[in-house]
Amino acid sequence: MQGPVTATASYTPLRSRSSTPSSGRGHSPVQEYPPSSPEQLVRKLHVLHPEPASARGNRHAQEGNEEGERSSQGDAEEEDGGNDDEAGFVAEGEDRITRFVLTLACTAAISGLLFGYDTGVISGTLVVIGRDLGSPLSDWQKELITSATTLGALVGGLVAGGMSDHTGRKRVITLASVVFVLGALIQAACHTVSTMIAGRFIVGVGVGLASCIVPLYIGELAPDLIRGKLVTINVVAVTLGQVLAYAIGATFQHVSHGWRYMVGIGAVPAVIQLFSLATLPESPRMLLVDSRVDEARAILSRVYPTATPSQLEGKIRSITNSVRAGMAAQAGYGLRDRVGLLLRVGANRRALVIGSGLQAAQQLCGFNTLMYYSASIFAALGFNNPTAVGLIIAFVNFLFTLVALRILDPFGRRRTMLYTLPVLMGALLACAVCFRELTGNTGGVLVEGQTYSTKWTSLVLLSMIVYVAGYATGLGNIPWQQGELFRIEVRGVGTSICTAVNWSCNLLIAATFLSLMNAATPSGAFGIYAVFCAAAWVFCLSCYPETSGLSLEEVFEVFEDDFGVQRSMQLRKEKKALTYPSRSA
Repeated sequence: MQGPVTATASYTPLRSRSSTPSSGRGHSPVQEYPPSSPEQLVRKLHVLHPEPASARGNRHAQEGNEEGERSSQGDAEEEDGGNDDEAGFVAEGEDRITRFVLTLACTAAISGLLFGYDTGVISGTLVVIGRDLGSPLSDWQKELITSATTLGALVGGLVAGGMSDHTGRKRVITLASVVFVLGALIQAACHTVSTMIAGRFIVGVGVGLASCIVPLYIGELAPDLIRGKLVTINVVAVTLGQVLAYAIGATFQHVSHGWRYMVGIGAVPAVIQLFSLATLPESPRMLLVDSRVDEARAILSRVYPTATPSQLEGKIRSITNSVRAGMAAQAGYGLRDRVGLLLRVGANRRALVIGSGLQAAQQLCGFNTLMYYSASIFAALGFNNPTAVGLIIAFVNFLFTLVALRILDPFGRRRTMLYTLPVLMGALLACAVCFRELTGNTGGVLVEGQTYSTKWTSLVLLSMIVYVAGYATGLGNIPWQQGELFRIEVRGVGTSICTAVNWSCNLLIAATFLSLMNAATPSGAFGIYAVFCAAAWVFCLSCYPETSGLSLEEVFEVFEDDFGVQRSMQLRKEKKALTYPSRSA
């Protein structure tokens, strides 16, 4: 295994690109800078406050006399303002997860665990709630209780991005924790269907806030080459939360009013996170937006502890220039104007199409029907402990999310999607065939109390396990990398819209699944989900570029002329050659 290259080689930028960046200036080749003193580095961090060109030129000349080593080409690069993006800056340690970064990702991912727990716990709750809310729940009431969380998540996802642009990412994560605690307590204490729906809606708002901001926050902190792995930690936490929800559901299944403990336990991780947030810094990019340059430098120096001063200088300068360009682009712009930027600017619009398309595919493939209704499905199929069987599904989801953690960055996001979506299609079609055989004597519908063939019910379970394995490896993770698609001036609102698309489609699935099972039969329902998976595969083949290994700013560059499928793979190849030159020789 070849280790990272030396400081000199890793700092060398990519070749000059012929494309024109959004600022209108062309890229010029950048030479390596010699290590700067701490005083010089601090001065360079203040490029966030641009000086007049003449004054800046005089300052560069003075610094050139002090250092005696700056080349004329380096001065020209600084005179032009530096590279507008992070393209080409590969710092020592880009491919390593430090304890600092891992701690931050895991602390933020507690919100992901709550996301998973609160969406997974409803499956076991619906089975054991009985008459505790006044009377047995009808299918319509079950769909209302389930979809209330999704509707809340839609609202939370819509407001999260814009709110975080003004308050910072950390405060939105804090708000999500408070909302999780409130919703859990209301559910545990409720005695009517309407109060239960209200509690589920409030929890849903927390889910929406967390699902939008936590991947965005981790992505802005993560080194480029391992960003996918670190964002996937949040998805691991989501699936772990679902496993815990099923395990706790199975434990309390035969306890009187056990469902109250199941929903109330969701407040515990939220309280833990509230106390842990004191150690969580703000995103460096948001600190630079607020001109808190020294704080951003301190955080980035811990993200890249092995980087040389010149490498750290390059990272901070390039991020700062990108932030400055974004601030200039949105100066005086309100929310409506930023939405307009998303729709009018071709690169932003293409990023929005990709992000929204992936999020829609994640839900329309039908996976969350298993999270919400798997216990009900397995109960109808005759399994003695349906919640425990649902735990198998949740554990497979968790296990293969760990697989995704290992492969997303080296294997690539696009390739993973193209390889795993056919697995989902095949498994869903197998489920459709099994349900057709099972319900042949019951009019095409599942009937509780009916004795079904053990052979076919076992094949349903096996098909679902294969389906979940494929989903967790690809479609369950990759759409949440959405923050990397957008430039900083529209990143918050862009991720909010994509998250809202996710929860809108989730709402459609959650609110119609039981009705669809009755109207189109279980076999027809799973066949419809297979068709959506086929459409998602065509979409990824045609439009989804390879973003693995590219910086946040380089990803935006990919979308400048088209969806950038070929260009993204070329950029990734070039950057990989810089990091591991012996492998590309």
